[in-house]
Amino acid sequence: MADKTEHHQHKAAARKARAGHSAGAANPDATGPELATGTGEAAAEPETGKSGFANPLEFLQAELDRIETEKAELHDRLMRAAAEMENLRRRTARDVADAREYSIAAFAREMLAVSDNLHRALEAVPREAREAGDSGLNALIEGVELTERAMLQALEKHGVRRISPQGERFDPHFHQAMFEIQDSEVPANTVLQVVQDGYVIGERMLRPALVGVSRGGPRQPAKPEEDAEDQAAAGEGK
Repeated sequence: MADKTEHHQHKAAARKARAGHSAGAANPDATGPELATGTGEAAAEPETGKSGFANPLEFLQAELDRIETEKAELHDRLMRAAAEMENLRRRTARDVADAREYSIAAFAREMLAVSDNLHRALEAVPREAREAGDSGLNALIEGVELTERAMLQALEKHGVRRISPQGERFDPHFHQAMFEIQDSEVPANTVLQVVQDGYVIGERMLRPALVGVSRGGPRQPAKPEEDAEDQAAAGEGK
Protein backbone atom coordinates (compact mmCIF):
# COMPACT_ATOMS: atom_id res chain seq x y z
CA MET A 1 0.00 0.00 0.00
CA ALA A 2 2.76 2.37 0.85
CA ASP A 3 4.40 1.69 -2.48
CA LYS A 4 1.19 2.54 -4.39
CA THR A 5 0.69 5.77 -2.47
CA GLU A 6 4.24 6.87 -3.11
CA HIS A 7 3.85 6.00 -6.79
CA HIS A 8 0.74 8.27 -7.06
CA GLN A 9 2.57 11.13 -5.33
CA HIS A 10 5.45 10.89 -7.80
CA LYS A 11 2.97 11.08 -10.74
CA ALA A 12 1.28 14.19 -9.32
CA ALA A 13 4.64 15.89 -8.82
CA ALA A 14 5.62 15.07 -12.39
CA ARG A 15 2.39 16.58 -13.76
CA LYS A 16 2.93 19.82 -11.79
CA ALA A 17 6.47 20.05 -13.07
CA ARG A 18 5.32 19.63 -16.68
CA ALA A 19 2.57 22.30 -16.22
CA GLY A 20 5.12 24.80 -14.79
CA HIS A 21 7.51 24.11 -17.63
CA SER A 22 4.79 24.78 -20.22
CA ALA A 23 3.84 28.14 -18.62
CA GLY A 24 7.48 29.20 -18.51
CA ALA A 25 7.91 28.39 -22.19
CA ALA A 26 4.86 30.47 -23.15
CA ASN A 27 6.08 33.54 -21.17
CA PRO A 28 9.83 33.29 -20.51
CA ASP A 29 10.00 36.70 -18.72
CA ALA A 30 7.21 35.93 -16.28
CA THR A 31 8.10 34.37 -12.98
CA GLY A 32 6.30 33.72 -9.74
CA PRO A 33 3.22 35.79 -9.08
CA GLU A 34 3.25 37.30 -12.58
CA LEU A 35 2.16 33.93 -13.99
CA ALA A 36 -0.91 34.01 -11.82
CA THR A 37 -1.87 37.61 -12.67
CA GLY A 38 -1.49 37.05 -16.41
CA THR A 39 -1.38 40.56 -17.98
CA GLY A 40 0.61 42.32 -15.19
CA GLU A 41 0.63 46.10 -15.66
CA ALA A 42 -2.10 46.02 -18.28
CA ALA A 43 -4.52 44.62 -15.74
CA ALA A 44 -3.60 47.30 -13.19
CA GLU A 45 -4.34 50.31 -15.49
CA PRO A 46 -7.53 52.22 -14.43
CA GLU A 47 -10.44 52.18 -16.84
CA THR A 48 -11.97 55.53 -18.01
CA GLY A 49 -15.67 55.99 -18.67
CA LYS A 50 -17.23 56.73 -22.04
CA SER A 51 -17.29 60.49 -21.18
CA GLY A 52 -13.50 60.66 -21.00
CA PHE A 53 -13.37 61.60 -17.29
CA ALA A 54 -11.44 59.36 -14.94
CA ASN A 55 -12.81 61.26 -11.92
CA PRO A 56 -16.64 61.12 -11.49
CA LEU A 57 -16.59 64.56 -9.81
CA GLU A 58 -15.09 66.14 -12.93
CA PHE A 59 -17.85 64.57 -15.01
CA LEU A 60 -20.54 65.91 -12.67
CA GLN A 61 -18.99 69.40 -12.69
CA ALA A 62 -18.91 69.42 -16.50
CA GLU A 63 -22.54 68.37 -16.64
CA LEU A 64 -23.47 71.10 -14.13
CA ASP A 65 -21.67 73.73 -16.22
CA ARG A 66 -23.47 72.57 -19.35
CA ILE A 67 -26.86 72.72 -17.64
CA GLU A 68 -26.14 76.22 -16.28
CA THR A 69 -25.21 77.42 -19.78
CA GLU A 70 -28.40 76.00 -21.24
CA LYS A 71 -30.38 77.59 -18.41
CA ALA A 72 -28.89 81.03 -19.15
CA GLU A 73 -29.65 80.68 -22.86
CA LEU A 74 -33.24 79.62 -22.20
CA HIS A 75 -33.72 82.49 -19.74
CA ASP A 76 -32.41 84.96 -22.33
CA ARG A 77 -34.80 83.57 -24.95
CA LEU A 78 -37.68 83.79 -22.51
CA MET A 79 -36.94 87.41 -21.66
CA ARG A 80 -36.67 88.32 -25.35
CA ALA A 81 -39.96 86.59 -26.11
CA ALA A 82 -41.66 88.37 -23.19
CA ALA A 83 -40.34 91.75 -24.40
CA GLU A 84 -41.54 91.07 -27.94
CA MET A 85 -44.98 90.09 -26.67
CA GLU A 86 -45.19 93.25 -24.55
CA ASN A 87 -44.21 95.41 -27.54
CA LEU A 88 -46.78 93.60 -29.66
CA ARG A 89 -49.46 94.15 -27.03
CA ARG A 90 -48.72 97.88 -26.82
CA ARG A 91 -48.56 98.25 -30.58
CA THR A 92 -51.85 96.39 -31.00
CA ALA A 93 -53.53 98.50 -28.32
CA ARG A 94 -52.27 101.68 -30.01
CA ASP A 95 -53.47 100.49 -33.42
CA VAL A 96 -56.88 99.64 -32.01
CA ALA A 97 -57.14 103.05 -30.32
CA ASP A 98 -56.08 104.83 -33.52
CA ALA A 99 -58.53 102.82 -35.60
CA ARG A 100 -61.32 103.65 -33.16
CA GLU A 101 -60.48 107.36 -33.11
CA TYR A 102 -59.48 107.96 -36.73
CA SER A 103 -61.55 105.41 -38.61
CA ILE A 104 -64.05 108.07 -39.70
CA ALA A 105 -61.37 110.50 -40.91
CA ALA A 106 -62.08 109.93 -44.61
CA PHE A 107 -65.85 110.13 -44.07
CA ALA A 108 -65.51 113.29 -41.94
CA ARG A 109 -63.38 114.91 -44.64
CA GLU A 110 -66.12 114.28 -47.19
CA MET A 111 -68.76 115.69 -44.85
CA LEU A 112 -66.69 118.84 -44.39
CA ALA A 113 -66.92 119.40 -48.12
CA VAL A 114 -70.72 119.20 -47.85
CA SER A 115 -70.65 121.63 -44.92
CA ASP A 116 -68.54 124.04 -46.98
CA ASN A 117 -71.09 123.93 -49.80
CA LEU A 118 -73.90 124.70 -47.35
CA HIS A 119 -71.91 127.62 -45.97
CA ARG A 120 -71.24 128.96 -49.46
CA ALA A 121 -74.94 128.69 -50.27
CA LEU A 122 -75.74 130.85 -47.25
CA GLU A 123 -73.11 133.43 -48.18
CA ALA A 124 -74.50 133.59 -51.71
CA VAL A 125 -77.82 135.00 -50.47
CA PRO A 126 -77.69 138.78 -50.90
CA ARG A 127 -77.99 140.91 -47.78
CA GLU A 128 -80.88 142.82 -49.35
CA ALA A 129 -82.85 139.61 -49.82
CA ARG A 130 -82.34 138.70 -46.18
CA GLU A 131 -83.47 142.12 -45.03
CA ALA A 132 -86.50 142.09 -47.32
CA GLY A 133 -88.23 139.75 -44.91
CA ASP A 134 -89.45 137.15 -47.38
CA SER A 135 -90.83 134.37 -45.19
CA GLY A 136 -90.09 131.59 -47.67
CA LEU A 137 -86.50 132.67 -48.18
CA ASN A 138 -85.92 133.13 -44.48
CA ALA A 139 -87.28 129.67 -43.77
CA LEU A 140 -84.94 128.21 -46.38
CA ILE A 141 -81.96 130.04 -44.89
CA GLU A 142 -82.82 128.84 -41.39
CA GLY A 143 -83.15 125.25 -42.62
CA VAL A 144 -79.75 125.34 -44.29
CA GLU A 145 -78.17 126.86 -41.17
CA LEU A 146 -79.74 124.19 -38.97
CA THR A 147 -78.51 121.46 -41.32
CA GLU A 148 -74.96 122.83 -41.24
CA ARG A 149 -74.94 123.11 -37.43
CA ALA A 150 -76.37 119.61 -36.99
CA MET A 151 -73.75 118.15 -39.30
CA LEU A 152 -70.90 119.87 -37.45
CA GLN A 153 -72.31 118.79 -34.08
CA ALA A 154 -72.49 115.18 -35.26
CA LEU A 155 -68.87 115.35 -36.40
CA GLU A 156 -67.85 116.91 -33.08
CA LYS A 157 -69.34 113.94 -31.22
CA HIS A 158 -66.85 111.75 -33.09
CA GLY A 159 -63.83 113.88 -32.19
CA VAL A 160 -63.85 116.36 -35.09
CA ARG A 161 -63.21 119.94 -33.94
CA ARG A 162 -63.13 123.24 -35.80
CA ILE A 163 -60.08 125.50 -35.49
CA SER A 164 -60.22 129.20 -36.31
CA PRO A 165 -56.74 130.54 -35.43
CA GLN A 166 -57.46 134.27 -35.74
CA GLY A 167 -54.70 136.17 -33.87
CA GLU A 168 -52.76 133.00 -33.04
CA ARG A 169 -49.20 132.13 -33.93
CA PHE A 170 -48.86 130.40 -37.29
CA ASP A 171 -48.50 126.63 -36.87
CA PRO A 172 -47.44 124.77 -40.04
CA HIS A 173 -48.87 121.54 -38.63
CA PHE A 174 -52.43 122.90 -38.64
CA HIS A 175 -52.36 126.06 -40.77
CA GLN A 176 -51.70 126.72 -44.42
CA ALA A 177 -50.46 130.20 -45.31
CA MET A 178 -52.15 131.57 -48.42
CA PHE A 179 -50.64 135.07 -48.37
CA GLU A 180 -48.71 137.51 -46.20
CA ILE A 181 -49.89 140.82 -44.75
CA GLN A 182 -47.41 143.61 -44.05
CA ASP A 183 -47.87 144.77 -40.48
CA SER A 184 -45.06 146.03 -38.27
CA GLU A 185 -47.21 146.33 -35.14
CA VAL A 186 -47.85 142.63 -34.58
CA PRO A 187 -45.24 139.88 -34.26
CA ALA A 188 -44.27 138.19 -37.48
CA ASN A 189 -46.04 134.94 -38.43
CA THR A 190 -49.24 135.91 -36.64
CA VAL A 191 -52.51 134.81 -38.25
CA LEU A 192 -54.30 138.01 -39.21
CA GLN A 193 -56.97 136.58 -41.47
CA VAL A 194 -58.71 133.19 -41.69
CA VAL A 195 -59.89 132.40 -45.20
CA GLN A 196 -61.26 128.96 -44.28
CA ASP A 197 -61.55 127.26 -40.90
CA GLY A 198 -59.54 124.12 -40.30
CA TYR A 199 -60.55 120.88 -38.63
CA VAL A 200 -58.76 118.33 -36.49
CA ILE A 201 -59.73 114.83 -35.40
CA GLY A 202 -58.20 113.88 -32.10
CA GLU A 203 -54.64 115.19 -32.28
CA ARG A 204 -54.36 114.89 -36.06
CA MET A 205 -55.00 117.52 -38.66
CA LEU A 206 -58.04 116.71 -40.78
CA ARG A 207 -57.96 119.84 -42.89
CA PRO A 208 -55.61 122.82 -42.45
CA ALA A 209 -56.95 126.29 -41.84
CA LEU A 210 -56.30 128.59 -44.79
CA VAL A 211 -54.85 131.79 -43.35
CA GLY A 212 -53.02 135.00 -44.07
CA VAL A 213 -50.01 135.73 -41.85
CA SER A 214 -48.23 138.91 -40.87
CA ARG A 215 -44.72 139.93 -41.73
CA GLY A 216 -42.43 142.84 -40.94
CA GLY A 217 -43.15 142.86 -37.22
CA PRO A 218 -40.95 141.84 -34.28
CA ARG A 219 -39.90 138.24 -33.93
CA GLN A 220 -42.16 136.08 -31.80
CA PRO A 221 -40.68 134.46 -28.67
CA ALA A 222 -39.77 130.80 -29.09
CA LYS A 223 -42.10 128.14 -27.75
CA PRO A 224 -40.95 126.07 -24.74
CA GLU A 225 -40.55 122.96 -26.92
CA GLU A 226 -38.44 124.94 -29.39
CA ASP A 227 -36.21 126.11 -26.54
CA ALA A 228 -35.80 122.50 -25.41
CA GLU A 229 -34.88 121.42 -28.95
CA ASP A 230 -32.33 124.25 -29.25
CA GLN A 231 -30.75 123.31 -25.93
CA ALA A 232 -30.59 119.65 -26.94
CA ALA A 233 -28.96 120.59 -30.24
CA ALA A 234 -26.44 122.79 -28.42
CA GLY A 235 -25.63 119.94 -26.04
CA GLU A 236 -24.99 117.55 -28.94
CA GLY A 237 -22.75 120.14 -30.59
CA LYS A 238 -20.53 120.23 -27.52
